[in-house]
Amino acid sequence: MRIEAAGLTDVGKARDHNEDYILVRDDIGLYVVCDGMGGHAGGEVASKTAAERVAKELEAFIDAFRDDLTDSPEDRRRVRRFVREAVERANREVFDLAKSSGKAGMGTTCTVMMTLDEGRAVMAHVGDSRLYLVRNGELHQVSDDHSYVREMVRRGLITAEAARTSPYSNVITRAVGIHTTVDVDVTIFDVAPGDTYLLCSDGLHGYFDDDEDELGQILRNDSLDATCQQLIDLANQRGGKDNISAVVVRALTAVESTEAATVDLLRSTEINLRMETLKYVSMFQHLSTKQLMQVLEVMRVEVCEPGETVIREGETGNSLFVILEGNLEVRKGDRVVATLETGSHFGEMALLNQRPRSATVTTKTKARLLVMDRPRFEELIKKEARLGVKLLWTFAQVLSLRLDEANT
Repeated sequence: MRIEAAGLTDVGKARDHNEDYILVRDDIGLYVVCDGMGGHAGGEVASKTAAERVAKELEAFIDAFRDDLTDSPEDRRRVRRFVREAVERANREVFDLAKSSGKAGMGTTCTVMMTLDEGRAVMAHVGDSRLYLVRNGELHQVSDDHSYVREMVRRGLITAEAARTSPYSNVITRAVGIHTTVDVDVTIFDVAPGDTYLLCSDGLHGYFDDDEDELGQILRNDSLDATCQQLIDLANQRGGKDNISAVVVRALTAVESTEAATVDLLRSTEINLRMETLKYVSMFQHLSTKQLMQVLEVMRVEVCEPGETVIREGETGNSLFVILEGNLEVRKGDRVVATLETGSHFGEMALLNQRPRSATVTTKTKARLLVMDRPRFEELIKKEARLGVKLLWTFAQVLSLRLDEANT
């Protein structure tokens, strides 16, 4: 798999200077959009300073560790820590610069995408710039806006339509450089051949909130340079009331050999299978694309041969299982009580308590399972409180239904 990217930034129609700053570093797989604030000179200094400090920190990390990275939980934590620290150090530099130059309030949004080996990438995000993904023709917003109105929408206090017309639509709740510390969203996710990603400032995405299908259609264009130019032109045609920035990143199937192309095709199929399977599991069907990515980040794949016992009645376990492929049989004592197929899940009680397993589950055919262990689940819900509430509420509903069925 190979990565191509293009970027473009424009002052827009209403401003006399550009406070946005973009980085396209194909050499290290790093892409950044920052949207500065703080008035003339302040915003543009903040955005440039933050982006370049993040690049400096992550380039050092890549030089030291990239060849040694694996997909293990330990290395995922290491990647998350280094990327978060890169943005935190950028935050401190912008804050100190604002203090020393008398530009209090100078700050910037910061949205970062860095590709890793083995077809993975990491996002770091602060503010209301965005990261979008187009996969299989569908547009998904991967980042969450850290803004006042979006928080009100998430809490159900206002509608999305009201948010778009709110006088507080530009008020953000997080920014790099405003305070001595900053809370950074970090997500590691799979990159599939054919994926297209867009990093953009609100001067662009604000013109597509009413028609995201149009944005998805534009991002399917073949030429990345032409795509960036078309997005900038459309934002200007629709008012250009702010600075406008777009960085488009695309994952392409390898062309160096038939073997490499086949590997990419299999990888794409596997990524889509994992995501689509989770979407139709009752416990996860209400999650956003970003939240599904966060769940997949803490799951592993386990392959089982026919006749293998996955969990045994009476034993203590700590894992939830989701069936990617295969058929499994559930037994209570000597009696078969259920057959499980692709998309089914079992063992979720083990994520909540240490009680013995209530049944034995054995594979009837060769099977591949997504597995979430209790320590990773606890790590996830502590780190992502909003996602944790969603998952625990859904667990309660699922377990209530199963209790009703058992009583019947």
